[in-house]
Amino acid sequence: MLNVAVLMGRLVADPELRHTSNDISVTSFTIAVDRSYVKSGADRQADFIDIVAWRSTADFVCKYFHKGQLVAVQGSIQTRTYTDKDGNKRKAFEVVADNVHFAESKRDSNAASGNYHSTTRTDTTAAEQPAPAYTSGDTGDFEEIVSDDDLPF
Repeated sequence: MLNVAVLMGRLVADPELRHTSNDISVTSFTIAVDRSYVKSGADRQADFIDIVAWRSTADFVCKYFHKGQLVAVQGSIQTRTYTDKDGNKRKAFEVVADNVHFAESKRDSNAASGNYHSTTRTDTTAAEQPAPAYTSGDTGDFEEIVSDDDLPF
């Protein structure tokens, strides 16, 4: 059986971290995913997909992602049934996220989201620090592997 979902869309709200009674991190959020087909003369349509992330993925999402950001989600589709407050049986479809990735550069993200998260930041010194410098390495860091034609594969 195969159950794989890969989606790219924009967060419709800031994710909020919750914890189960066993102190397991969980967050639910929704992304707006544009449909690929547009009828001539009509506006582009979007689907709003519910996503659930658990444990370290939930912590990561709530720490680094904000409303309006373009995200890529990889996970699986899950269904569940429940009874609403009026006694009607309902079925919910959601994607359980295994991985959530940044799908645009930070600069593009700030412009697309209206820079929502910069207004809540209190630590301005981290933003003012230069990016770390990386050296290109030295050939002394590598060991030469003697070639023999007896490969194990």
